[in-house]
Amino acid sequence: MSTSIFLLWLVSIPLTIHAAINVNQPQGFLLNCGGNEKIKQDSLTYGSDDRFIKTGNKTEIKQEGLVPLLSSVRYFPDDAEEKFCYNFPVNKGRKLIIKTIYYYGGFDGGTEPPIFDQIIDGTKWNINTSADYADGLSSYYEVVMVAHNKVLSICLAKNEHTTSNPFISAIEVLYLDDSLYNTTDFGKYALVTLARHSFGSHDKLTFPDDKYNRHWDPLVDDNPVVTSQALVTPTTFWNMPPEKVFENSVTASRGKSLVVNWPNFPLPKTYYYLALYFQDNRTPSPYSWRVFDVLVNGVKFFSNLNATTSGVTVYSTTWPLEGETKITLVPANTSPVGPVIAAGELFQLLPLAGRTLTRDVSVMNDLTKSFNKKPQDWHGDPCLPKDKSWSGVICSSGMNTRIISLNLTNAGISGSLPPSISKLTALSHLWLGSNELTGQIPDLSSLQNLETLHLENNQLEGSIPESLGKLPKLREVFLQNNRLKGSVPGSLRNKNGINLKVSPGNEVSS
Repeated sequence: MSTSIFLLWLVSIPLTIHAAINVNQPQGFLLNCGGNEKIKQDSLTYGSDDRFIKTGNKTEIKQEGLVPLLSSVRYFPDDAEEKFCYNFPVNKGRKLIIKTIYYYGGFDGGTEPPIFDQIIDGTKWNINTSADYADGLSSYYEVVMVAHNKVLSICLAKNEHTTSNPFISAIEVLYLDDSLYNTTDFGKYALVTLARHSFGSHDKLTFPDDKYNRHWDPLVDDNPVVTSQALVTPTTFWNMPPEKVFENSVTASRGKSLVVNWPNFPLPKTYYYLALYFQDNRTPSPYSWRVFDVLVNGVKFFSNLNATTSGVTVYSTTWPLEGETKITLVPANTSPVGPVIAAGELFQLLPLAGRTLTRDVSVMNDLTKSFNKKPQDWHGDPCLPKDKSWSGVICSSGMNTRIISLNLTNAGISGSLPPSISKLTALSHLWLGSNELTGQIPDLSSLQNLETLHLENNQLEGSIPESLGKLPKLREVFLQNNRLKGSVPGSLRNKNGINLKVSPGNEVSS
């Protein structure tokens, strides 16, 4: 199946700014990328991105009438790095809605935005904002996913189409309640937002009407519009649509079918999460109900739906779509009034690229803290995507990726080996020779798959761990030219087939 990703446009560039409303901020992170100070955008406050990234340059976009959120960018001119990553401390297992927002604004003196890749926790897709920018629009990409680690990485990376510097204007990482989109298998998929519309409305709905700052765009077609006479309770819906999304709906006359062509662009052939929202708009009474069938491209989506004044939603987590999409509501013969629909959400199922084992990611983060002068591209997921793995790191294949080799020979690193390195239990080869490592060799007894260990030409001290001789697959150990003392453990010295080098340069007896 195709996994082409569609672009969901954010806003045209307004000439005025709405007055800010003093409300509580949503839970999570709101970043003004490239900005030096907090800014207000409508009712939200966006902070500087400095503490979430250690690379890139910042610049302002000088354009009259540009909203604050689009008035700065962080861009990445360094050709030496493979990817440029933001890191967010998150609650593992929590559901997130993530927006990355882009407005080029000719910050580098060019006329057309660069094309590059965006990588969120190892899953990659292409960023091309050229069409929106040509129309005077900014662009955003939105994805719903679960945090599989304690740190969420959002990276930009150059690809074969990149001719200038990747950039970004803003980032939102907000927590969602567990009930939202909860029938999705988030262990295998993320949801990429393609369309979210309030039918019959003329106004966009965002925060604070939607507490997660989901954007509900207005959609008015040729169908009659009706106004609701009853309030709904968003918390009674799993996906918690905002109350205002039900204020208007589109409808048809009694006995007639209602047809809505939505979304207004063709879709690639694949599977989608589709949610539709309904409410009888009349004053609540025993007669305030409507019954109808819901068809999508002529296929029965739901039969005999009873839309009352309390509201109702129907959804599918894996609905196949291709090309143009037509939603048809066919009234039952007994329905006193015509069918009605208030809103819809459409997401594309994005297969995850897999994920690196959480424990391995944690160990590699420990190494980045312990090592000085570490490789420049040690940001984000150490293994994924595979063409952007960290320098010196080789990983296994499959959905549950493991680190199987670490080779930083003569890489100019200094620092020490953290004890947690023993948790890289899939490691077959550990080569850190010809560097400036200090401290002691930690206990490596958990590395039962280790075959070769190269720590030669460093400044390591202490004794040679007894545990090395007990590693069943270990066949090669190079420890010469360090500051080790004591004796070689008998279990290592007498190990069958071992290629062992401990001299010169150590005060070690055999």
